[in-house]
Amino acid sequence: MLRRMTTFLSLYDLFSNIPLVYPLYFFYGAAFLVLGISISVKELKASDLKLSNSLWMLGMFGYIHGFYEWLQLLPLIQGGRMIWQEIFLIKLISLATIILSFFFLFLFGLSLISALDKKQTKWVKGIPYTLTLLWAVVLWKNWSDIDLLFLWHVEVGVRYTLGLTAGLITGYGLITYSREMKNISGPVSRNFLFSGIAILFYGVLTGIIHLRELLTLFHVPVEFLRGAAVVLFSYFIIKALNIFDIETRRKIEQQTRLLVQTEKLSSLGQLAAGIAHEINNPLTNASLGIQTLKTRLKSNGGQHDTVEKLDAVERNIDRASVIAQELLQFSRQREAEFVPLNINSIISGSLTLLGHKLKNINLQQDLAPVVDIMGDSGKLEQVFINIFSNSLEAMPDGGRISISSSQKNGLIEVRVTDTGPGIAGENLSRVFDPFFTTKEIGSGTGLGLSICYGIIKQHYGHIELSSATGKGTTATIKIPTREQYEKNTDCGR
Repeated sequence: MLRRMTTFLSLYDLFSNIPLVYPLYFFYGAAFLVLGISISVKELKASDLKLSNSLWMLGMFGYIHGFYEWLQLLPLIQGGRMIWQEIFLIKLISLATIILSFFFLFLFGLSLISALDKKQTKWVKGIPYTLTLLWAVVLWKNWSDIDLLFLWHVEVGVRYTLGLTAGLITGYGLITYSREMKNISGPVSRNFLFSGIAILFYGVLTGIIHLRELLTLFHVPVEFLRGAAVVLFSYFIIKALNIFDIETRRKIEQQTRLLVQTEKLSSLGQLAAGIAHEINNPLTNASLGIQTLKTRLKSNGGQHDTVEKLDAVERNIDRASVIAQELLQFSRQREAEFVPLNINSIISGSLTLLGHKLKNINLQQDLAPVVDIMGDSGKLEQVFINIFSNSLEAMPDGGRISISSSQKNGLIEVRVTDTGPGIAGENLSRVFDPFFTTKEIGSGTGLGLSICYGIIKQHYGHIELSSATGKGTTATIKIPTREQYEKNTDCGR
């Protein structure tokens, strides 16, 4: 017992003699490194979130700034055992490191804001490059007169300019992004909000308050407050990164639903093929019989009303024949003939064919220049004609149709949005089901979107509808670029 007590007292004496600043800088740097590691282990390539393309910059900031904070420990620990040249070299490396780390933090904030709204970064996107170049020029111009005091003044200047603005820009970007996350997850949105507030405080503490300055109100070392801000920032960012797990889980659920949908379509397709064949033959015979009767009645001077009734019967037979043809098309689509083509041209061609129906429609097009895809022009034209027709039928008194195309992560994305009455939530999950329709009986077979689904699947793409009652409907189509298509098909060989 006495030995244990002696060991405890020895350890206590050892740690009590360690200055508070040592563990402070250690955990300060560790918080940054944990941030970088947490971002590095996330799989972001398959993500569609706007944050995914810029998150690596925040990871670089975490790694580099963590290394910078640990560099500050070296002169403190070594103390008087280091010669002037060694201290000077460490301070020079520290200065280059802090400039680089704030540069990446600034880029992350700008990239995040630009993903939300490019117009907001139009006038400030050159600031990090300008400031970094400015301090590089300052060092180069004064290279012959550089001493430790000069390096200290430059570091303070870097914090006042690059550090402060980087913290403010990144904080604003995260707070703005948190609003966009509200529709996906409330807790994730709050974590982004709190991380934005934490990095704002860090930017202020880094840029406005001098290194080692004491806050007169609380008498607390500024390093402690910076460390607390960084720990809070890292904590909330790491929690916010759960959004990628949520996204992955939703994609898995969506793929599961699509698999069930595919199996359902396959079984219903076989049933539809049999029904269509059984219906087509008697319909053809009935149509020939009606035409024969009409010819005989007309040649014998038959009654006019009888001929009109036969015309009505023939029209209904033709209608039944069209339904049978749609069933056959749904169950036995021809093999697609893939050639390089431009999706914007397909959209324009489909609108031309529907030109006579667009007179009372406000058509808005935002077709960005995109690379070619591999596809069947006839089949894709059928998809867009069907989607446009559904929008037109939903707005008999006129409205607005917005069409946009874009390119991202090896996919061409087309969005078609109308201002119609929308689709009720309970019906939205069934829109691609064969024979499901909200139209009146006789106005549609409910096969149009099912056929579209099959065509887009043939093109290794994805189609989905989002809508709400009274808020219109948006159809989103994603098809691989030609390069991505060839890469996928090569991998599948």
